[in-house]
Amino acid sequence: MKKKIVIFISGIGTNALNIMSKFRNSDKISVAKVYSNNENSPILKGQNNLKTNISYFSNDQLSLKVFDEIKTINPDLIVLAGFLKKIPAIYIDYFKDKIINIHPSLLPSYGGKGMYGSKIHNKVIENNEKETGITIHYVSDQYDTGEIIFQKNISIEENDTVTTLEEKIHKLEYEYYPKVIQSLLIK
Repeated sequence: MKKKIVIFISGIGTNALNIMSKFRNSDKISVAKVYSNNENSPILKGQNNLKTNISYFSNDQLSLKVFDEIKTINPDLIVLAGFLKKIPAIYIDYFKDKIINIHPSLLPSYGGKGMYGSKIHNKVIENNEKETGITIHYVSDQYDTGEIIFQKNISIEENDTVTTLEEKIHKLEYEYYPKVIQSLLIK
């Protein structure tokens, strides 16, 4: 039986599209559903040919309607891919150690509420950091504090900008997030 994942997004959905694409022909893992709380996300406009069920929800539906749907799906893993809303405690209790997130810094540095995307890369450059990277972690009841599953670092070059860092981080995310998902589901 295939392992099922559910993905949550708030943005454009490039990480979700990458994950769907990686597992499209897998006989072991399938993306059961993608949820977005951004009604303007291109992923909702059917601009993917991956034939995955994708739904918009308003934030007030997260605790009841969406939670009930996900219990019915019964995923093996819930994957946050640029999802900016805090996951309610009922999810964390019900889906214990089954919710993961990817963060565009080396946690615990540059984590917490409001720290995402270019805000992080701006701070990293502002603080003259020598390296940055990605962290994949379990979701806990606090932003970006769950147990770390995987980290990958890269050096920051003198000529790096917020844009070049963002591109480098996206490459790491696209390469490693599907691999970590697979390693968690297929032992």
